[in-house]
Amino acid sequence: MKKIILLFFLLFFFKTSAQTSDTLVLKNNDILVGEIKIMNKGVVQIETDYSKDDFKLQWKHVKNIGSERIHIISLINGVLMNGKISKINAPYKCEITNVETQTKSIIDLADIVYIKPVDESFWDRLDASFDVGIKVTKAQNLQQLTANVNLGYTSKRWYGTAMYKHLQSIQDDSEPIRRIDSELSYVHLLPKDYFIPLSITTLSNTEQDIDLRVISKAGYGKFLIHSNKKYWGVASGLSFNHEKFKDTSEPNKSLELFIGTDFNLYDIGDFSIQTKATVFPSITESKRVRTDFSLDTKYDLPLDFFIKLSFVYNYDNKPKPGASKDDYVFQTTFGWKLN
Repeated sequence: MKKIILLFFLLFFFKTSAQTSDTLVLKNNDILVGEIKIMNKGVVQIETDYSKDDFKLQWKHVKNIGSERIHIISLINGVLMNGKISKINAPYKCEITNVETQTKSIIDLADIVYIKPVDESFWDRLDASFDVGIKVTKAQNLQQLTANVNLGYTSKRWYGTAMYKHLQSIQDDSEPIRRIDSELSYVHLLPKDYFIPLSITTLSNTEQDIDLRVISKAGYGKFLIHSNKKYWGVASGLSFNHEKFKDTSEPNKSLELFIGTDFNLYDIGDFSIQTKATVFPSITESKRVRTDFSLDTKYDLPLDFFIKLSFVYNYDNKPKPGASKDDYVFQTTFGWKLN
């Protein structure tokens, strides 16, 4: 019996000893020990044994960091690597060992824009959010529902996102209003902040008599700014537009160019702002130009809840005869995120 107890004790000791911990030293010299979940957009998230919830703090408040685990690390100059992070005596600096080349570099913490452990499970790499808005009035029996779902997955050299937005409005003495947006995108990351974007988006709205518009895009882009305060990316390429309008039997198909920009500002307290704009000059339809624009402003609340203000606008200078050239939606929603 004593041998069995001793064996269990040794197994427990070796298992405990084998566990590696990440260390964060803050600028006030407080020390957090646990497992880094992610550092992105200027915020680092760490799980500890002595806290029910993960700690989230601004990256600029971290003075030293150390971890023996392998992480995906992205730098402000566009360098992307798999490496281990070692704590050194110099404040606001660390040593990164590239596990692929075994080279070591001293890096300023301010130059690190992204950290993600490569050994995390599927659920640890998944981000999700859901927000909803409801409006009901006695006047004209107005009933309005807006719902938005966003999913994101980050891997070693790529990330993918899925989005679904639904607006439905019904009231007396008026035709029902409906708008549905969805997007499935894949971005492959390249050295020096270049990337390859692939996506499929759909749109259905009653304002422009669009039963269904499906847009397939492939292009090439670059992050012009990529830091712990903001990022700004631009991309261009080809787009195939397949659209079916209300009361038409045959779908319309066209080949387009696209030029897009994506700007995200997140080092402004609990606020974050993201805006996207894409222009589609047609190749196969003479002088046709379409434009898609979106603006999302989000305010984070405790317990991962948030309030979001959104504006979506799309324009087509050659719509279906009799339909509107543009359509827009402004909405306020309340939601929750999982990350």
